Amino acid sequence: MTDAVLEREPKIEKQDLRRSAEKLGERVKEGVEFVKKVGRTSCDAAEEFMEDATRRIKRHPAETVVGAFAVGIAFGALVAFIIRKK
Repeated sequence: MTDAVLEREPKIEKQDLRRSAEKLGERVKEGVEFVKKVGRTSCDAAEEFMEDATRRIKRHPAETVVGAFAVGIAFGALVAFIIRKK
């Protein structure tokens, strides 16, 4: 029975393995380039966000403080609600 299975199974040649390895290498290189591109784009977006946030804080300092205070109160209320519920 084992011989019958081995006879039906296709043979893989060394050339096919080399081609597969080359294709895999190319795909890995493409993946690395894509990740680098996404990293650069993300870094640029983060820098732009920080610059925008800095400008908004300088233009509206009182609103920024009130907003931060409101977020802190909301977060504290949420944590208190979760703790009391348990």
